[in-house]
Amino acid sequence: MDIVYLDGHYIPAGEARISPFDRGFLFGDSVYEVIPYFRGTGFRLREHIARLEHSLRAVRIRSGRDWYAILDRLVELNGGGNLSVYLQVTRGDSGSRSHAYDASLEPTVFACCAPVRDFASVAAKDVKGLAAIVTADLRWHRCDIKSTCLLPNILVLQQARDHQADEALLLRDGLVTEGTSCNIFLVRQGVVYTPKRSSEILGGITRELVLELADENGIQYQEADIDYDALMAGDEVWITSSTRGVLPVTRIDGQPVGDGEKGPLWARMFELLTRYQRRLMTGE
Repeated sequence: MDIVYLDGHYIPAGEARISPFDRGFLFGDSVYEVIPYFRGTGFRLREHIARLEHSLRAVRIRSGRDWYAILDRLVELNGGGNLSVYLQVTRGDSGSRSHAYDASLEPTVFACCAPVRDFASVAAKDVKGLAAIVTADLRWHRCDIKSTCLLPNILVLQQARDHQADEALLLRDGLVTEGTSCNIFLVRQGVVYTPKRSSEILGGITRELVLELADENGIQYQEADIDYDALMAGDEVWITSSTRGVLPVTRIDGQPVGDGEKGPLWARMFELLTRYQRRLMTGE
């Protein structure tokens, strides 16, 4: 039976209950993280927890919990292995519906697990190139906060699926920001480009790892503004996320990216990332 964590207790998923007056339910007044565990080991767990703490500070929700112990125990109770852990922290149950809140509210903490694919177990030749569309970025301006207010992301991803595409890439003020739940990389003439860190994008954990690996392995990269024309003229386009790794985008708005095939620099980064993950899983 699936075990979840709710406010200090590990219980069967079917027994979990929250109040209808919880501010996460009423207002989306909450933040979250999604952390993959491979063979029971958290993938960049420290970085995920640091991002969670950044989100909590930004929205002034109290923290003070041992996140490592909570999550490790939850994974253990769910059998370990390859699991994606969803952790949500709301401002708490205010007992009534009001925009104003009392700073003394006790946060609601919920976490659950779901199976996740081990992207390091897939050969590069078997990775499917993705199709994407470009559409307006409808989100608020504090995208560096990992808020549960994801309706804009949901709507544009559905828009992509309506066009038989896998992902929506977002455009704000003429510049590419990110995808619905991923960061974006562009390759042009052997150089990797990714949008600059700002409040307009979420600082992706795998994004930062890709830049670290590029730096360690002599791959040129720049954090730079990317407009639509630059995106469409790229030799390669990738997306990254903690649960999906690094994936190639081979069509955008119905047009091929480069020659329409997975690119050699993507294959190199895929190799570096999967090697890193294998070393993590074996304790190296």
